[in-house]
Amino acid sequence: MLLVTCYCFAGSGRMMPFFDTFSTTAEQGATYQLGLGIADITGPIVEINLMGYADSSQLGTGLHMRMRSRAFLVASEDLRDRWVLVNADICMGDTAVRLGVLEKLAELYPGLYTTQNVAIVGTHSHAGVGGYMQNVLPQITSRGFVRESYEAIVQGIVLSVQRAHESLKPGNVELGVTTLLDTNINRSPFAYSANPLEEREKYEYDQDKDLVLLRFADAKGSDRGFASFFSVHGTSLYRNNTLISGDNKGMAAYLYESFMEPDTPPGNNSFVAGFFQASVGDTSPNTEGAFCETGEDAGQPCTYENSTCNGQAQGCQGRGPGFRISDYESNRIIGYNQFQAAKKIMSSPTRALLSGNVRAVHQYVDMSEYKFKLSNGTDVSTCPPALGYGFAGGTSDGAGKFDFTQNRNGTEENLFWRYVKSGIGGQPTEAQAHCHLPKPILFNSGFAHKPYDWSPSIVDMQMFRIGETIILIVPAEFTTMAGRRLMETIKSELFTQGIVGEDARVILTGPANAYSHYVSTPEEYQIQRYEGASTLFGPWTLDAYKSIFTSLVSYVSDAAIPLPNPGPSPPDLRSEQKSFHLPVVSDAAPFGRAFGSVVHDIEENRTFYPGESVSATFQGANPRNNMRLEDTYLRVEVAEGTEWRTVRTDSHPSTLFEWTRTSTILGTSVVNITWVVEKHAQPGLYRIRYLGDSKSIWGRQPSPFEGVSSSFTVGV
Repeated sequence: MLLVTCYCFAGSGRMMPFFDTFSTTAEQGATYQLGLGIADITGPIVEINLMGYADSSQLGTGLHMRMRSRAFLVASEDLRDRWVLVNADICMGDTAVRLGVLEKLAELYPGLYTTQNVAIVGTHSHAGVGGYMQNVLPQITSRGFVRESYEAIVQGIVLSVQRAHESLKPGNVELGVTTLLDTNINRSPFAYSANPLEEREKYEYDQDKDLVLLRFADAKGSDRGFASFFSVHGTSLYRNNTLISGDNKGMAAYLYESFMEPDTPPGNNSFVAGFFQASVGDTSPNTEGAFCETGEDAGQPCTYENSTCNGQAQGCQGRGPGFRISDYESNRIIGYNQFQAAKKIMSSPTRALLSGNVRAVHQYVDMSEYKFKLSNGTDVSTCPPALGYGFAGGTSDGAGKFDFTQNRNGTEENLFWRYVKSGIGGQPTEAQAHCHLPKPILFNSGFAHKPYDWSPSIVDMQMFRIGETIILIVPAEFTTMAGRRLMETIKSELFTQGIVGEDARVILTGPANAYSHYVSTPEEYQIQRYEGASTLFGPWTLDAYKSIFTSLVSYVSDAAIPLPNPGPSPPDLRSEQKSFHLPVVSDAAPFGRAFGSVVHDIEENRTFYPGESVSATFQGANPRNNMRLEDTYLRVEVAEGTEWRTVRTDSHPSTLFEWTRTSTILGTSVVNITWVVEKHAQPGLYRIRYLGDSKSIWGRQPSPFEGVSSSFTVGV
């Protein structure tokens, strides 16, 4: 990993140094009112599909580390203007989640937190619980809507905002930038190379290497937290992973928060570390590249044009920096790199102090037929939603199934897929097919409305301002070059209108608030790799974003002007949701064995050393009975005199909680808890405690129980 630090403002391209405003917060008065909050959003950790890879067989079997929502509240000194930016360990934002959060915030704080000033950004972890989204397409693999998942996310996000609101106090925000290498690659360089040469030559890399950080400090200059932005997919953990995890962004946040408050249990920390996505679309954390893992091509790089092995997508898999050990090691490394980059900025004695107005603007836009003019005067329009054949081909981070590949024009379509796709919105009309060219339409999702909408058409466009820094909050995954173009366009417009100076910083983050798949450049769209095939609204999608955000620029100016037309409200589909998940009927333990009893114990009186794994298996019950939000399913305890003190929980990545159903008919199950002894673990006597809840066929409410292993020794 290489880090090059530059404390500067720059919109894009090679960074120019920022002069004149270097100072420490201790030398300045408080400029803003700031609040930070963190809360648990971990939903049902077993029997529910993980969100991201769209693999119906990837059902949760346990927990690697808990998911969190982190809220960053910025208000003007007089509290007249404010916004709250939420960093949630979910794959992406969704309309149902946002509506649920806004409803609850309106009850708690009438008129204070609204559509205009609340943004919910997913870290894009592909190892989180699914089933929380309101449209049909992402529900196919999750077997419909999962209310427990949805409610855990909404409840946790609201709680994080409450905690941010309650912690509001004077402070300052500073900006720093560092170049972070060896942490992301472009997984679609063939598509990226279709962009104009003169444009590509403006940039040293084919993906963004800037980690941008906003430091939050109190009026005395003490650190309270930060919001950082860096482009890297949440796909360090592979598709065969079935343990819930925040992936590399969640790992980075855990590492930083534990670094700041090592004796505080994760989730109880007052320092809040936010690791947001940026232009994530064509990035990958699998920095070793994509290789063929099976067949006669095994060990060879996947094909450059379409990421296949022997003509198939399935054998191609990106390799992370720790692939020789495990994808969990790769996840740790990529998270650690982001942690180190943030630490580099935070430990510097000076950063660029922000000052100026706080502004927020939001508008709903129907992207199915958004008509506008290009810069050359040509009239164009976006299209109703549709996904191409390359979408079903997947990526080198997670290949699709069947015979689909990326960079495919659809001419080799077989009769089976023609029949299947006709059931999803029907055969595309001539106008729809022409609008999406050269994308061959596989899923005509904009015309599929049974049992409710398959894809969103109305999405959120949102912009926040704090002084000379502008945050573009987008409901999609932007490719590297698409993000650069949008940020350049908006920075130029901001400067033209006199809102910011030439040294302003424009940040892009998403997928937020809703999910409309990808945004590629028109040139990348022509290639129809995964990113182009997933550009939902057709070839002019990026230019539409440029047009829309340009029209919103004036609303973040210093002038007090009325808010824009809110636009058409998206449909609220929560009352129409279908679910094909059965509730937990009951749990049972074998005759003569109680819940929580030890099935396979730790070897008593054995000494374990750092790097070794300690495991115990207990008679278990379904974790869906109680999600234990703001709590834990396990504790690693150390003896201190006659007392036992908790030193690790299921929020620590050194522990694993794994649930296995042993009999579906009888309702029996076991839980295996593993702790990998850390390098700096305190020597002493330890034990593992399991906390569960069983459901009786006769009782309505689950009954809590506990189990405890034999004690063991940790040595040095």
